[in-house]
Amino acid sequence: MNPPPFPGVEPTETRVGIGYDCHRLAAGRRLVLGGIPIEAEKGLLGHSDGDILLHAITDAMLGAATQGDIGELFPPSDPQWEGADSSVFLRHAAELLTGYGWRVVNVDAVVIIERPRLLPHRDRIRQNIASLLGIEASAVGLKAKTGEGVGPVGSGELAEAHAVVLIARQETPRLM
Repeated sequence: MNPPPFPGVEPTETRVGIGYDCHRLAAGRRLVLGGIPIEAEKGLLGHSDGDILLHAITDAMLGAATQGDIGELFPPSDPQWEGADSSVFLRHAAELLTGYGWRVVNVDAVVIIERPRLLPHRDRIRQNIASLLGIEASAVGLKAKTGEGVGPVGSGELAEAHAVVLIARQETPRLM
């Protein structure tokens, strides 16, 4: 057996998951990203609160642990999820991971939206995601991009989010 690559550091099983979500933008809807309400002319149209960022992160977590996807756990056809706060989905996914012996190491995400600018909100969003997952804000990366005026994102009709999550095996799994 080969020694660990770094003396004193034991190797840990890790997995990576990717997530994606998009929703149309519509007048009369609230814009919520990463669980944070943001002042905007349009909000995300969805069965729940439409938080594409939390949806993408939730899917990435579930994918890394091979536990399906957000649509399986919280189907849009189920009326109980209408208008639901997407942090419920993220916390449930985190509890599932813990139950199967995994923990979130870090999150990296990109939101693609033409307006509003997200930079003024980035730190609050990162802090909220970290708090929901029980990790440090320094373990949550968030970038914002625009559609450069091209396509449905660029014309302000759509917003998208992509996420990558790294999970690691915990010392003692708690079986569900």
